[in-house]
Amino acid sequence: MKVLSVNVGRPQLILAQGGPISSGIIKHPVEGPVMVRRTNLDGDRQSDLSVHGGVTKAVYGYPSEYYPLWRHELANPELSFGGFGENLTTQGLFDEEVMIGDRFQVGEAVLVVTQPRMPCFKLAARITPDIGHRMIETRRHGFYFSVAQEGSVGAGDEIWLLERPESSLTVAELASIYLGHSIEPELIRRAMALESLSEKWKHKLAQRAAL
Repeated sequence: MKVLSVNVGRPQLILAQGGPISSGIIKHPVEGPVMVRRTNLDGDRQSDLSVHGGVTKAVYGYPSEYYPLWRHELANPELSFGGFGENLTTQGLFDEEVMIGDRFQVGEAVLVVTQPRMPCFKLAARITPDIGHRMIETRRHGFYFSVAQEGSVGAGDEIWLLERPESSLTVAELASIYLGHSIEPELIRRAMALESLSEKWKHKLAQRAAL
């Protein structure tokens, strides 16, 4: 497992929902190591911290293995790393295998998986209007990390699994519960017990449990 690309970008105006809005969705690969901080990477910013960035979503990872599939399905062979707004384009990590709470050594940093990425209208403006639906249908969400230890990360750095919590769920399983595709009481109970999961997500899961 390794990092293939580190991508950053600052907010800029894009056209979405009929007008210009500020967004940090446009990110580009950078050369050399980048310092990963508690809430962000050096050189990277988000325009709306209510839905992106912050302590529980400091770093967004997206599997490089999904890119050939997207390039084919979107008929966009030029879609480059960073195209989904991810900070780290990874190799060897998949939504169906990565567990919530997994603790990884990534370069000098230690990152903890916190939740799947839910697509938003800004991603649709960046790629194609139905990309959110496609991402959900194909279960290619990617995953957010919190930063347990700050440090520099660069393309080519190895990714090592340091710790995996017991009775956790995969990124794909948690996304399915969050979206209402799976409401098994036992899975919801396990999800709500996850230490690394944000209170916002736990509240959403509690609503699912009440259905």
